[in-house]
Amino acid sequence: MEAQKKDIFDSIAQRLKLEGFNVVNRDETRPWGGFFVIDEGQAQQFADTYFEGLDVDTLKIGGKLSPKILIVAPNARLSWQYHHRRAEIWQVVTGTVGIKTSHTDEEGELKRYQPNDQIKLNQGERHRLIGLEDWGVVAEIWQHTDAENPSDEDDIVRVQDDFGR
Repeated sequence: MEAQKKDIFDSIAQRLKLEGFNVVNRDETRPWGGFFVIDEGQAQQFADTYFEGLDVDTLKIGGKLSPKILIVAPNARLSWQYHHRRAEIWQVVTGTVGIKTSHTDEEGELKRYQPNDQIKLNQGERHRLIGLEDWGVVAEIWQHTDAENPSDEDDIVRVQDDFGR
């Protein structure tokens, strides 16, 4: 599994490099997989590449957007969580993933998403990304909702977490 994980990350890193993206952070230490953070100055290029036809200017709530690539392992899941200072847009790049959402702490039903499927998550909306049969790769754009206090990795309220975080 670890060798396969490294291969997946190396493959995504190569793809991002070929597409001209500047990766500012690569984290493959997460128990569910990991992520790549892309230079915020490339938000429109990222949207053009992964969210066809999406104009980032229409997405700017607090004036700042943060592009990421999420990689979720088969049969792993991120925490059931929400955020105070951001909304998110996800688009599946490869693999099939499960996503649960809810406006309360009760988990909603599992919905399957395929490549090119997109979901918009509102600020405060509970959500969970779930790896199904294969590795899932999801493009994500954070829509910061507070220009004075942009969202970061600490802006996660975990309602439930398989890893005790």
